[in-house]
Formats: sequence, C-alpha cells, structure tokens
Amino acid sequence: MTQTINKSALFNASCFALITTAFTFSIRAGILPQLGAEFNLSNEQLGFINSMWFLGFPISMILGGLLYHKVGPANIMRVAFVMHTLGILLTIYAGGYTTLLMSTLFIGFGNGCTEAACNPLIADMYTGDKMNKMLNRFHMWFPGGIVVGSLISEFMTSTGGVLGSWQTQMWVLMIPTVIYAVLFFGKTFPKPHIDAAMSIPQNLKAMISPMFIFLFICMIFTATTEFGTTQWANVVLSSSGASGMLLLALTTGVMAVGRFFGGPVVAKFGQPGVLLGSAVLATIGIYMFSTVTGPLAYLAAIIFGLGVCFFWPVMIGATAQRAPLTGALGMSIIGGVGMLSNFFYNPITGRWIDDARATNSAAGLTGDALELATGQDTLQKMMLFPIILIVLFAIFYFWQKGKTPAVSAAH
Repeated sequence: MTQTINKSALFNASCFALITTAFTFSIRAGILPQLGAEFNLSNEQLGFINSMWFLGFPISMILGGLLYHKVGPANIMRVAFVMHTLGILLTIYAGGYTTLLMSTLFIGFGNGCTEAACNPLIADMYTGDKMNKMLNRFHMWFPGGIVVGSLISEFMTSTGGVLGSWQTQMWVLMIPTVIYAVLFFGKTFPKPHIDAAMSIPQNLKAMISPMFIFLFICMIFTATTEFGTTQWANVVLSSSGASGMLLLALTTGVMAVGRFFGGPVVAKFGQPGVLLGSAVLATIGIYMFSTVTGPLAYLAAIIFGLGVCFFWPVMIGATAQRAPLTGALGMSIIGGVGMLSNFFYNPITGRWIDDARATNSAAGLTGDALELATGQDTLQKMMLFPIILIVLFAIFYFWQKGKTPAVSAAH
C-alpha cells in the first residue's frame, strides 16, 4: 500500500532544521565574548572554535550528498538530530577549550547533514517552478533564522543574569531542534530520484575544467567575505557605537529580503553582472564598517548585506548552469569549499584581532578607543577579500559576455 507523503510537514521540518543551523551561527556569534571571558580564551582560540563549525559542515554535506541515494534523507536527518543535540549539550556543559572545539564540530556536522538531506528532499517533493519557489523559501530561513537568533541573543545578553548567560542562550537552540525532530518523526519520505545520465566518475571528470576551477577559487573568497565578516561582527564592532548583534540582524535581514527577489535580479543582470556588483557593494560595506561609528554603521550593514546576499545562491546556480556536467556533486563541492575556507580563515581573523589589540595597546590606547581601533584595523584586512573578488568577477563578466548558460543538469 502506498503511503501518503505529507509534503507540508516535511517542508516545515526542513525549514526548522535550517533555522537550527542559523541559530548555531548567530547565537554562538553572540556568546563569543562570554565564552572568551569564561574560559580565558584568546581571539585566536575563539577563531579555532568557530572554525570547527565550518569544518564539520562541508564534511557531512559532501558525505551526505554522496550517500543520499543509498541511505535516504530520513537517516541523514536522524544523524543531524543526534549531532545537533550532542553539540548543544556539550557546549552547555563545556569544561574548556577542547570541549568547545568538539561541540562546535558536532554542531557543524549536524548543519551539513541538514543541507545534504533537505535540498534534494525538497527537489524530490516538487517539480518545475514549484520546486524553485519552495527551494527559495527554504533557503530564506538561513539569513531569516540568523535575524531571529541575533535578536534573541541581543535581548538575552542585554537582560543579563541567568537569562543572559551563554548556557541559557545555548538551550534556546534545542527549541527548533526538537521541533524539526517531531515534525519529521514517523513521516513517509519520497524516494530519491536518480539521474541515470550522470555518474560520480563523470562528475569528477567534469570538475577538471577551467570554469569549475575558476568558480571553486571564487567560492573561497565569496564565502570568506560573507561568513568571515558576519561571524565576527559582535567582536570587531562591539565598540563602534552600534550593537554588533543588531548589525548582524540587519545584515542578514537584508540578505533574506534580497534572496526573495533574487530570481528577477539575476534574470535582469545575469550571474556575472550580479556577482561583480555584489563584490563592489561588499567592499564598500566593509570599508564603511572600518571607518564609521554610531548610526552610520547600520547603513554600512545594509550596503554589506546587499553585497553578500546573492553570493551563495548565485555561485551555486553558476556551477549548475555553467559547469552542468559536474552535477549535484559539483554543487556540493562548491558549497563545501565555501565552508571549508572559513575553517582555515577564522583562526587567522582571531590572530589579526589579537595582533591589532597588542599593537594599539602598545600605542597607548585603552578602553573603547582600543577596541574600536582594533576592530577597524581587522576590518581593513578583511576588505582584501572582496577587492580580489572585484578583479575575479570582472574577468568572469567579460569571459561569459554573450554566452547563454546551460540548463542545470544537477538533481
């Protein structure tokens, strides 16, 4: 007997799983200063802790992509729930640096499982325009969840006491985790579609092409520009006269709205044009972050949010349409390298902050003046990445000028 597939419940569960991923990003960003103070950690050590989020993510995302047709989305999401729960509890009861490294790795692994399972799950449930619509609505919940998580963290931290403690804030992460587990429980999942025309050896062979290699390199810098800046917002902008967490909420709110209208924007300007314009806006946004204070920092957040909002979806779309023979595996690799680049970059950012603080302290700065100068010096270094992207995407624009992208061959 054929069981009915409750598409609405499966889709809503997927959205809550992505909200969990977003909360692990924003709320953990909000409690970084508390973790540093609680365990006497340097910013470089906080960077290594952050990097575990970006290490677990690509490992499980790529593994999940490879195993999706064999084990199915239900089993992958069971692993996601176990990893999320372990990671959250290990963070709450952490005894120090090593435990925080392990707990963040588990959380990152759970996040990657979510991406690996839910993207093809939604593609299996819907077809045509409906599929594109539902995938866009699904992906809105990453920046949307970051907005909600940032505001929750800001409210709880400002309240202080037990409510504002980092342990209590981590307990909040269990709410969407439990919700998605309950919504998924006992549901019938659609059988994965199998594209018989593609195979992993063919995908791998297609990755040895100038276009895929070019996009691979660009993804390193787009992901670092987006995540490297937003993950450290509460640290590097804490003395700018504006709330770091509110800046993060504003940035990701702009991203969520921008992605909702992403289809018409890309249709009008093309993928190369959108990416080049995005790099310019991201550079301007980070430059403003490094020079302005007070309310103008919120304007910088809007400009930066407009700059980075299209990076991730357009890079994935460009891979699907301009390197179509790489298939779904190619998109997983591109997404994975984006996350993995931040695994290497986060400790470097932490070291930049520590070095800038030492230099400015030696120059006689103290208090808020010291923290402001430290944050601005760090942001000046971060600006290098979108500047590189301006050059790369200018090349991409003229390289692809007049060329029509292929229809996606991916899942």
